[in-house]
Amino acid sequence: MLRVIEQEAPPKVVFKTKTYIDLYVRPDSTTEQRQTIINEWYRTELKKLIQPIIDKWEKQIGVSIADWQVKQMKTKWGTCNIEKRRIWINLDHNDRFLTLMEKYMPQWKFYKEELNRLPVSHGEWTY
Repeated sequence: MLRVIEQEAPPKVVFKTKTYIDLYVRPDSTTEQRQTIINEWYRTELKKLIQPIIDKWEKQIGVSIADWQVKQMKTKWGTCNIEKRRIWINLDHNDRFLTLMEKYMPQWKFYKEELNRLPVSHGEWTY
């Protein structure tokens, strides 16, 4: 759950437990500003986790990635440009994503629970 804490200090996000994400913002911050702060935090955290996964799969399938980025996309989960060896990964997993997870991987909640038990570490086709 997200807790919004207003204070007269620079904004920050603190994730201490699996129950709460604390978003510290100035009292006069707008909803859009708050969303930007949390999205940038998500992007930073996701970037910490992606490289080891890419390293693993590059070896496993015998390819190398030239570049990857985390982007906010409205209609795609990600893109892969084979010629440029580039992957863009979507920052957002909305209700549409969850509906498709239910359809194609009905046991996704079990896998999510398993992943949440792990210790927290700080031509083109689309999927």
